[in-house]
Amino acid sequence: DTEIKKEVFFVTSQELLDMYPNLTPKQREYEITKKHKTVFISQIGKTLSNNERHDGRAPDYDDWELNGDILFYHEALDCALEISSMGIRVNEESLDRQLNISGCNYRRNLTFHKMLLNGELPQTIGGGVGQSRLCMLLIGNVHIGEVQSSIWDKATQDACEEKGVILL
Repeated sequence: DTEIKKEVFFVTSQELLDMYPNLTPKQREYEITKKHKTVFISQIGKTLSNNERHDGRAPDYDDWELNGDILFYHEALDCALEISSMGIRVNEESLDRQLNISGCNYRRNLTFHKMLLNGELPQTIGGGVGQSRLCMLLIGNVHIGEVQSSIWDKATQDACEEKGVILL
């Protein structure tokens, strides 16, 4: 049974790299989430001490210093399941910095980017919850097709039927 803890373990992507320097980002997520069950990893998208990013993030969406993901350990799947990604959206300074870092300066000419860089837009926050993933976690399902209807190819249907997984 999946254990959902009310107490969240907070860690930055750099701290996570320091804890598990020989693992890939997904392996680090798995290890920390298996250990703590409910985890918030912050500062996703920025370059870490190994000159790599924990995960790719668009330079014109969240501020890479002020964002993060909520993950839960999914017992039945033996994996770290990302339920939410959220953050403070870029402002004039963070957009400028992140466009430079990512080599996307051509975007400065786009309407949204121009307006933000000129201080014409307010600061915002955002995020979302993966409702189907959350349902999978709470119910203990092993395939997203158990909680949301879709069209599945024959190989997926056969594999699920073989394992007793009922697709909607």
